[in-house]
Amino acid sequence: MVFLYNLGIRAYLFLVHIVSPFNKKAKLWIDGRRKWQDRVRATVNSDDQTVWVHCSSLGEFEQGRPVIESIKQSFPDLKIVLTFFSPSGYEVRKNYSGADYIFYLPIDTKRNAREFVQLIKPKLVIFVKYEFWYFYLSELRSRNIPTYIISANFRANQVFFKSYGNWYRQFLRKFDHLFVQNQNSLDLLSSIGINNVTVAGDTRFDRVAKVASEAKEFPFVEQFCGSDKIVIAGSTWPKDEEVLAEFFKINRNGVKLIIAPHEIDKHHIESIQHTFPVESILYSERDKKATSDARILIIDCIGMLSSLYRYGHIAYIGGGFGVGIHNTLEAATFGIPVIFGPNYHKFQEAKDLISFKAGFSINTPVELVDLLNSFLNDEQLRINAGNESKKFVLSGVGATSIILNSISPKLH
Repeated sequence: MVFLYNLGIRAYLFLVHIVSPFNKKAKLWIDGRRKWQDRVRATVNSDDQTVWVHCSSLGEFEQGRPVIESIKQSFPDLKIVLTFFSPSGYEVRKNYSGADYIFYLPIDTKRNAREFVQLIKPKLVIFVKYEFWYFYLSELRSRNIPTYIISANFRANQVFFKSYGNWYRQFLRKFDHLFVQNQNSLDLLSSIGINNVTVAGDTRFDRVAKVASEAKEFPFVEQFCGSDKIVIAGSTWPKDEEVLAEFFKINRNGVKLIIAPHEIDKHHIESIQHTFPVESILYSERDKKATSDARILIIDCIGMLSSLYRYGHIAYIGGGFGVGIHNTLEAATFGIPVIFGPNYHKFQEAKDLISFKAGFSINTPVELVDLLNSFLNDEQLRINAGNESKKFVLSGVGATSIILNSISPKLH
């Protein structure tokens, strides 16, 4: 199996190389790992005591961030080494001030794992949510370096729980402790004999609660909103935008849309402008155009969305007509109803929001129009749903404290 795993890693690396001349993310993935040894040697001080935190991408970073910042606050002498697998995480957070060193994770080979761990010499390692790398976990175990996974969420259809999954289960056995999001994950792990598990919850709740308390203000956005009701559409894809556009074919007065698309390339922004039947304005052009006739504000830059929800009366989260919805908690923490498409079943927080009557799934443009009209015409209905959103987020706060209390003895 180790041979097949190695073969799979090499095949993946080969394919990324093949597509990199034609794919921006693949090129970043390759370029970011070139001469990684030289980069690590040149930046990491060999005398540092480090904690290594690894995230696959941006979403996992948001889960790891509260733990990183709590460690830095409680143990200021420790240095944080932060790694990413994906360019969509690294390129956005490569200047994150909460970490002392930030790198792409070298591809998981036996040699890379040995060299990387030797160079950073971590005192403790934290993997976030879904990252299971055989050679890294094996190397850390062989060196007796305490290794944890946090905010993990397991499902019965994962390979670990299949009849043929015995080899993959050893990945899980290499962790000193697993901090999972829910009881179902604990029960699944217990069924395969893994009992060094704690239900800590999802650290994203801690993160979004903090974001809400420190939300940035955007004077231009406030000016755009005026006295109208505001729908905030976050991380949208073309299908989401088509569905939302149906509402604005019928309803144009008293309601405005702020849309922050998942991709902000020029082609997609132009597509959004053509999709909606009302006047729009780009955030990047806020100093050039008046807002008086605009009903839609398009956010064509990154880093604003988590604070923008403060201006919303209703949130729409994109991705539900594609591979899966994006972050619902960022909106829910501001106490507003949260709407999303049909592909949400892999996201526990979305299912929980529905059970709290704070989240709402739609399948068609007609359903979205009816739902938005209900909230816009019945103020109490909207307020009640928003209150339940806030209540749900507050019910999940505390995972970071549980994790930090458990790992702190290893950090002294």
